[in-house]
Amino acid sequence: MPESRRSFSSELKEEAVKMVVETALPVAEVAREIHVNEGTLGSWVNRYRAEHVDDEPPLALSGRARLRELEKEVRELRMKAEFLGKAAAFFAREHR
Repeated sequence: MPESRRSFSSELKEEAVKMVVETALPVAEVAREIHVNEGTLGSWVNRYRAEHVDDEPPLALSGRARLRELEKEVRELRMKAEFLGKAAAFFAREHR
């Protein structure tokens, strides 16, 4: 027997999207909280962001500097993780 599709009010959709967008909570967490499929909520959020792309103010100069700083930190941490992985593999081979 096929399941019937659930329909959600536009108010519920708006509130759920606001929870994700304004509080920066993960989609999965909000979806569990309101008993909606994660993919469904994700599509609502994507649609909202596509429709409101111009609503977000551009990053200020200090925001851009912070973004560059964080990107540099991510690159450095990835390099360290790669190095540590290779070192662990090397020492695992040597230990045998």
